[in-house]
Amino acid sequence: MSAHHVVVIGVGSIGERHTRCFQATGRATVSIVESKATLAAEISKRYGVTAHADLDAALAQKPTVAVIATPAPLHIPQAIKLVAAGVNVLIEKPLSTTIEGVETLRQLAAEKPVTIGVAYVLRSYPAFAAMRQAIQSGRFGTPRQLTMVTGQHFPTYRPAYREIYYANRAAGGGAIQDALTHMVNLGEWLVGPVTRLVTDADHQVLPGVEVEDTVHLVTRQGSVMGTYALNQFQAPNETYITVNCDPGTVRCEMHTNRLLTMTKPGEPWQEQAFGQAERDTAFINQANDFLNAVEGKSPVLCTLEEGIQTLKVNLAALESAEHRRWVEIK
Repeated sequence: MSAHHVVVIGVGSIGERHTRCFQATGRATVSIVESKATLAAEISKRYGVTAHADLDAALAQKPTVAVIATPAPLHIPQAIKLVAAGVNVLIEKPLSTTIEGVETLRQLAAEKPVTIGVAYVLRSYPAFAAMRQAIQSGRFGTPRQLTMVTGQHFPTYRPAYREIYYANRAAGGGAIQDALTHMVNLGEWLVGPVTRLVTDADHQVLPGVEVEDTVHLVTRQGSVMGTYALNQFQAPNETYITVNCDPGTVRCEMHTNRLLTMTKPGEPWQEQAFGQAERDTAFINQANDFLNAVEGKSPVLCTLEEGIQTLKVNLAALESAEHRRWVEIK
C-alpha cells in the first residue's frame, strides 16, 4: 500500500510531469483531475491512473496530497478549497497572478494542520542546494552581489507557447511570470528577499505573442545588490548564477550542473561536479521532498510565505516595467 494518495489537478505539460514524477517516488498512488475529456483519457491510459472530471469528484476519494497544476489564476481558489478539506497542497508557480485571496489562504493555512508548498523546482537541484549551503556556511564571507544570466530558445523547449497560458499575462504568461520568477525565487533562497526593484522588459523576438520575452531586473535584497538578465530566444540553453561575497565567490552553472568557488584572487576555480541528470530528476526530488515534509521528516522547500513573497516580486516587476521606476516590495 502506498503511503499517499496524490491527486494532480490539471495535466497539461507540467501536470503530466508531476503525475509521472510522483509515481516515480514509489510512495504514492496517483490520480488526476482534468476537465478536457480527451486529455484526461490520454493521460489516464498512459500512466494507468484514475481520472476525475472535477475537483469535487477527486475530493470524494479522500486524497492526502494535491498538486495544483492548473492556470495560475485558479491556484488560490483551488488551494483554499483543498486546504479547507484538510488536504496537503503543492501549488505550481507562480502562486497566482494577483494578490487576491492570498490572505484568506494564509489564514486558513494557520488554522488547518496541513502542509503547503510552492513548486519552485530549482530548490530541488543538488547543485543549487550545495550553493546555498556554501553561502550560508560563511566561509566565503558576506554576500554583497548576486548576478544571474539565463536564456534559452523557448520555441524549442515549449513549441506550443503561442497556444497556452504563456501568450497572456493575465493567465500567468510572459517571461516575468513564467521564467524569471524561477530565478528570482532561487535568488531569494540564496541571499534573502527582494526589498525593492526596477525592471526593463520588452517583447524582442518571439513570434506569435506580444508578452515580454526579454527582462533585465535590478534588485536590492537587503544589503545585497542583484541583477537578473533573461531572454527566451538565444540559441544556447545556459544559466549562470554568481554570488560575490567579501572575500570569496560562489558560482553555479545550471547547464553544466557544477558548482565553482574561489576565495583568493588569481587562484583557479575549485569545482564540484554533480553529473548530468535527466530533466525529471529534479521533479522527482521535489516530489520526495514534499512527501517528506508531509510526513514531518523535513521542512517544506518553498513555503507559502516564500511563494507569496515571490508573487509580490512578480507583480512589482510587472509594475516597474510598465512605469519605468523603482518599486518597493511591501
